[in-house]
This record gives sequence, C-alpha cells and structure tokens, in this order.
Amino acid sequence: MRKNWIDNLRWVTVLLVLIYHVIYFYNNKGVFGGIGGFGDGPQYQDIVMYALYPWFMPLLFILAGVSSRYALENHSAGEWFRARTRKLLVPGTIGLFVFHWMVGYFNTAVAESTGMLDGVPAVGKYIIMAFSGIGPLWFIQDLWLFSLLLLLVRKIDSKHRFHKWCGHLNIFWIILLGVLFWAGEQLLIQNPRPESLDGLINLYKPLFYLIAFLMGYFVFSHVDVQEKLGRAWVPLMACAVAAGIVLVATTFGQDNTSPQYLGSPLNCIYGWLMCLAMMGWFKARFDRTGAFAGYMTRSSYGIYIVHYLVIASLGYMMKTYTQLPPFAMYAILTVAVFSLSPLIYEIIRRIPFVRWCVLGEKR
Repeated sequence: MRKNWIDNLRWVTVLLVLIYHVIYFYNNKGVFGGIGGFGDGPQYQDIVMYALYPWFMPLLFILAGVSSRYALENHSAGEWFRARTRKLLVPGTIGLFVFHWMVGYFNTAVAESTGMLDGVPAVGKYIIMAFSGIGPLWFIQDLWLFSLLLLLVRKIDSKHRFHKWCGHLNIFWIILLGVLFWAGEQLLIQNPRPESLDGLINLYKPLFYLIAFLMGYFVFSHVDVQEKLGRAWVPLMACAVAAGIVLVATTFGQDNTSPQYLGSPLNCIYGWLMCLAMMGWFKARFDRTGAFAGYMTRSSYGIYIVHYLVIASLGYMMKTYTQLPPFAMYAILTVAVFSLSPLIYEIIRRIPFVRWCVLGEKR
C-alpha cells in the first residue's frame, strides 16, 4: 500500500527542483553550471538557492531509501534491482545518447563559440554533448549505485536486527542523527583541484547522499518514527525556518555549493531540520491524494528527467539572443519549465523504445 504523504512530498520536492534550476541557471554567486547572472550586484532572487539547496536533494534520497525498504518487502531482491536498473541506469546511460545530448548541446555552446571544439569530429562532439547533458541525472546515477550497495547492506543485516533497533529511536535521537548529516558534508573534497574530477565528486557527493539514503531505509521507513515526526512538525519547522533565516542573512553572496559552505554547522543544522520538518509536515497534513496529486505521483519522475532541456535551451537563447529584462526571463522560463516539461514527458512516454531509453518505462 502506498503512503500518500511520501508520494506528495516527493513530487512537491521535484517541483521545487524545477524552481531552483530556473534561479540557478542565472545565478551570479559562482555556483558551477548555468549561464551566469545579470551583473555583479546582488540578485536577491538567488535567496531561493540558499533556501532550497541544503535540504531538497538529501530529502529525495531519504525518501528513496524509505521507498526501497517498502519495495523490498513485497519483491525479491533480484526483481527489485532489475527494476531499479531499468528505471535508473538505462536513462542515466543510454538516455544520454537518445535525449540528453540536446542538453549537452547548449551546455557546450560556449566552448563551441570559442573554438575549443574546433577539429573535433562530429562523432566526438556528439559524445561530448551526451556526457555534458548529464545535468540532473547525477541523482539517478547515484541512486542506482546506492541500490546496488543496498543489496550488500541487506546481506550484512540479513535478520533486520539493526533496522528493528532503529525503529525505537525517540525524537531526541532522531534529531541527533543530524550529526551524520554533518559528518557526510565533511567528506567532500575541501579544496577541489582545477582540471580534475574533484569538482565532479563534490557534485555527486556519493558518501553524503549514501548516508541520507541509508537513514531513509533504516530509520525513516518505520511508521513509529514517521508518527513522531508528524507530532513534532510545528516546532521542527519553526526551528528550521529560524536557522534558515540566520543562514541566509549571514552568508548571502557566498557560493552556497562550496564544500566549506555545505560543511558549516549552521548549514547542516538548517538542512537536517528542514528534512525532518518537511517529512513531519507532510505526514501530519498531506497524507491524502486526489486527481492532480495522483497524476504528479505517476509523472514527477519523468518530469524531473526531461525538465532541464527546457531550462538549458530557452534560458540560453533568451540570455544570448534577446535583450529581455531579467524579470521577463525568469517569468518566461518558469512558465515554460512548468508547462513544457510535462508535455515533453507525455510525448516521450508514448513513443516505443524511446520511453525505455529516456524514462526507463517498458510501456
């Protein structure tokens, strides 16, 4: 039986990812990716990045861990992993060459215009564009790896003793798990070397997100833990909002994705409390469904997979070829990503083979 509050929290978080990427694409805080901002002055709309980045991706990994626990209660490990491979690994590899090379085309447009790809044969450019189009797909690539590792973890805890023990944690110990959240951020490469894979490792953050995934599997999959969060959501949210306000007020202007920023105690306190508060809030107030929520539950994964093409293409063309004021660019891009992404998803899911390559769907 599905838990509506988990489904609702997942698709709402995906919609927040779309909003985040609209702001991120035009940020001027030195955050890797995007096309840059509108001058060196303060862009207060970038506050959205500071408010969302500390918690929304860790939360998605926590929910993925919870869902993995439930799925493995009803399917064999082999069945589950084969389904995970189709749903995650296929779009994260084959899908790059079928669809996401188009994202890579815009990501490499600057290199193309400066002559950096001169002399590279067409096949080589296509391969470069495919891998440059990974974008948000790092999430599903990480998730497939964690699914593989989970099979080993289950062998170690074959009698589920550790999982059962985690179900007895009270709210104090649940909050204190934030120490693991902080420890995970300390595992980032603090001074990434230019022209190395250090920056890529800091983007994927495999150890940090693995901790969140396993906490979802072992701790937050328990109904008792979920109930405790639901009863405590108001004070948790109040503390999280207070921490977030202080964080933004004291750090605005910094690169909020740098390892030093992410590993700061205040960032970790805010990020962890928001993860707990959002789970508690949705457990207490949004454990229901309807027509729209049902559609978003079914389609949010596909929307996540395809949405960045809209942002990369339209965002790049508006910034490069028009003189539109910044407000208009943000408005147009926001409307476009929320309207065109579902449309692209609905088209792709109706095309045999392509839907398997891009979405991991058999039918």
